[in-house]
Amino acid sequence: METTERSSSSSSSSNWSHEETKQLLRIRGELDQTFMQTTRNKLLWEIISAKMTQKGFNRTPDQCKSKWKNLVTRYKQESKTMELENMQHQFPYYNELHSIFTTRINLISWIIEAEGVATGGEKKERMQLFFEEEEEEEEIKESHDYQRNSTSNSTKMKRNRKSTKNGSSSSNNNGDNKLKNILKNFMKQQKKIRVQWQEVMEARKAHRRLKDMEWRREMETLEEERLIMERKSKEREEQRRVSEEARGEKMDALVTAVLEKLSSSEDM
Repeated sequence: METTERSSSSSSSSNWSHEETKQLLRIRGELDQTFMQTTRNKLLWEIISAKMTQKGFNRTPDQCKSKWKNLVTRYKQESKTMELENMQHQFPYYNELHSIFTTRINLISWIIEAEGVATGGEKKERMQLFFEEEEEEEEIKESHDYQRNSTSNSTKMKRNRKSTKNGSSSSNNNGDNKLKNILKNFMKQQKKIRVQWQEVMEARKAHRRLKDMEWRREMETLEEERLIMERKSKEREEQRRVSEEARGEKMDALVTAVLEKLSSSEDM
């Protein structure tokens, strides 16, 4: 019986319809930011499985996770070897995955800028390190999950035997309670993430305000310098005008004196 279930599960996991895969990518894309922020990925895959069930697709967390990894691997391979037009034709989920990773890269880039990483080389190194750390965390989690599952196998079998005796209503209640607990833990985690993001946003705003203040001070300094230069220019213009008027008055006085002298000579 157990062998049959495993075979069925394996077969089921390989037969994903187009619509089912699109739903998985949509749900996974909505939670991508949360995957970036938390180390409890197992909980998130359980939520994805629950959301898939709500959409009418019965998939286990492991099946969802495995399908996602296969899609990402295919996306990376196609991105390296094919042109964009051929890629979109050969790989029907390219646009969805490209959108998820583009959003992720933009978000990581924004975080790095908020942290004050200056050079392009440092940014690229930090982004590469982030993706490597994420993959390493996935591998570590899988190893730990495998160890826990292997050591608790007999315990689970005993619990399964007991659970079959409790009736379908009890099973449904347990399933509902499990989902409620998952959602409750997820909401707590989301609240913590929102607080962390709020701190990042506040730091970003403070940095922006500081830059704005520096820019205003520079503009005020430039404006003051412009006013000083304008005032000096007006003063020079005024001095030139006064000097020209004085020269004009002297010239008038000289002409008047000459005319008066000529006039007095004629009278004599």
